[in-house]
Amino acid sequence: MDLDTVRTFVAVADAGQFQEAAAELAVTQQAVSKRVAALERTLGVRLFTRTPRGAELTIDGQAFLPHARELLRVSERAVASVRTGRRPLRVDIIASRGAASGLMRGFHRTYPEVDLDVVMLFDIETAVSAIRSGAIDASFRAVAVPDRPLPEDIASVRVLDEPLQLLTGPAHALAGSKSVTVAELVGHRIWMPGIVPGTEWAAYYDDLVAEFGLTIEATGPNFGSDALLDTVADTPALATFMGEQTRLVWPAGHGLRLIPVVDPTPVYPHSLLWHRDNPHPALATLRTHLAATTAGHDAAGTWTPDWVIPR
Repeated sequence: MDLDTVRTFVAVADAGQFQEAAAELAVTQQAVSKRVAALERTLGVRLFTRTPRGAELTIDGQAFLPHARELLRVSERAVASVRTGRRPLRVDIIASRGAASGLMRGFHRTYPEVDLDVVMLFDIETAVSAIRSGAIDASFRAVAVPDRPLPEDIASVRVLDEPLQLLTGPAHALAGSKSVTVAELVGHRIWMPGIVPGTEWAAYYDDLVAEFGLTIEATGPNFGSDALLDTVADTPALATFMGEQTRLVWPAGHGLRLIPVVDPTPVYPHSLLWHRDNPHPALATLRTHLAATTAGHDAAGTWTPDWVIPR
């Protein structure tokens, strides 16, 4: 059904005259008559009866009028849902307890008037596809895995280098340390069951192992953060890496220790990805906010893989 004919029908019904409706719509009276006639052919009924006073709704016209108004309202809402600046900014943060979530919470506190939709996608290919299709506006990722450069229409900027910390239980050999060097971690079992081969974080930890001779185990099913914390707390031989800005809460009885890693400090590089042609005004606001609030990159005494995109 042609919405122009529906809009014209409503204008005539409200004005009571074809001529006044034509003036309101800035078209000729002949055009109004043609549109109404086309709508009547589509519906198979007469909508108006011409009288000396103008145009009166028939019984069928009266029945159709509230539905016509609703069609126009739905149309307006549909357009508004995708109009630049009118829909929420959709951002992928990967996980609800990670650094990207914290960055977006900070953005929301600073700009509470910006409507946000937060999603959590798994791998970088899914995120890039969603950006290119318009399903999301931006994604936080570690960019880029060595042999998989970003498409030319996807832009990125490095926004945060997050230091890794060692998480141990109370009986671990390093539990009493105020800090540990990377060299001191050699020979210790670092258990990270959430690493999935082929992902960007798998590439990161593969390079970390190759660079410093560490032992990172990804064996066993990933039952989530609570199970990981329980196991590390109860197993003196196991430790795990955790991002400095990861927000997890564990029972006081676990006695878990978070220990800074130094000399050098491995940092996980978070970047923001977006489509170069995305016009959403809140995206520019987010980029400016991140540039002003996140720390410097490649600081002295830190380590990232060679393939990480510089700022």
